[in-house]
Amino acid sequence: MMDLADRQARFLQADLYVVITEAFCDGRSGLDVLDGCLRAGVRLIQFREKNLPAKALVEKGMVFADRCREAGALLIVNDRVDIALAIGADGVHLGQDDLPIASARQIAPDLLVGASSHNLEEALAAQSAGATYVNIGPIFATQTKDVPTGVVGPEMIDTIRPHLTIPFTCMGGLKAHNLNVVVERGTRRVAVVTAVTAAPDVKEAARTLRQAIHAAG
Repeated sequence: MMDLADRQARFLQADLYVVITEAFCDGRSGLDVLDGCLRAGVRLIQFREKNLPAKALVEKGMVFADRCREAGALLIVNDRVDIALAIGADGVHLGQDDLPIASARQIAPDLLVGASSHNLEEALAAQSAGATYVNIGPIFATQTKDVPTGVVGPEMIDTIRPHLTIPFTCMGGLKAHNLNVVVERGTRRVAVVTAVTAAPDVKEAARTLRQAIHAAG
């Protein structure tokens, strides 16, 4: 059983962070997409199903967790600390309106706790509250998530990064042709949804993005 230090070490080794929501999987099951990602060497996955009831989240999430564990990948659950604990996931990702980070850390001291941030104030608040990592975004326009701030642009990385003592990810409209913009600003973990989940060949799309991250870095 991994503790927080083990999970943090594995998190730092990750490059591509694929967020899987079945509605964005182009008619395929989330598990099919997960398998393609794992075969491509992706080792950081988020299980994001906002509209499923708790029982269904646990049932589907347990399969996600088993497959990630077998592949040596970390599994992060969106929003729900209770579900993350129930399925034996490695972490939880929290938005601005979700359970407070400090509460999540108290309930689940060995889990990674990620936090969405759209500006410096939110990123620093998350860091102070005990987040393991923050996500900066949306960098470019995206159809997979609505946020009141709108697009923050790659320049937001320049604003936030110098003040962070914890790792960060970036997300929002990132594709193989533009992720160099964030990697050149120090991003080492790039989060995507449809660039992988809606691709005709999930494995090849994930592999291409991983190669692009390393080439840009």
